[in-house]
Amino acid sequence: MVETITATYKHDNDDWTITVSGRGKELTGKAPGIIAARDRADQLVEKLAPNERPTVVHLLNGNALEFTSAYMAARLTLPEIEPLEIPPSGGAKAAKEAASGSSKTSAPAASTSSSTSATATATATATATATEKASEKDKAAKPALPPSKQLPKEVEDRKPEANRPGVTAGASATPPVARA
Repeated sequence: MVETITATYKHDNDDWTITVSGRGKELTGKAPGIIAARDRADQLVEKLAPNERPTVVHLLNGNALEFTSAYMAARLTLPEIEPLEIPPSGGAKAAKEAASGSSKTSAPAASTSSSTSATATATATATATATEKASEKDKAAKPALPPSKQLPKEVEDRKPEANRPGVTAGASATPPVARA
C-alpha cells in the first residue's frame, strides 16, 4: 500500500506556512505567496522521499479543493503591468530627438545660403535614391502574378477623375440604377 504525503498550507499575514508530513516525519517551511509555497512544498517532499514520486495531497483549511481553487486563481491572475508608453508622433527619429533633445541644444544654422542649398540638394538626392532602391527591392521581393490573376490593362492604367465641382471623390458620373 502506498502512503500519501500531506502538504498543509496556512496563511500567515503575507506569508504562507507549509507543513509536509508523511513516512513518520514532518517538515515545515515558509514562502511569500501560494505559488512559491507550492514550490517549497515540492522541495520538502523531495527531502522526505528522495528518488521517488510519491502521491502528495495539498490541503488548505483541510480541503484539497480549496487549495486547488486558491492556487489556480493565483496562477491565472494577470500581474499588474505598467501602462504602455506611446512615443511622440513623427516616427523613430522624433522619438530619439524627444528623448535626447531636452538635454542638448542645437547648433546655430549656417548663415550662407549656398551651404543650405547644397545640403537640401544632397538630402533630396539621397531620398530619391533610397526611394528608388526600396521600389526595386519591393519589385524583386514580389513575384509577378500569372496572367490569369492580373487585372485588365484598362483597369491598371485608369487614373482617378480630376476634381469636379459637385462630384465627390470616387463618385460615378452616371447616376445609379433605381431598384424596384
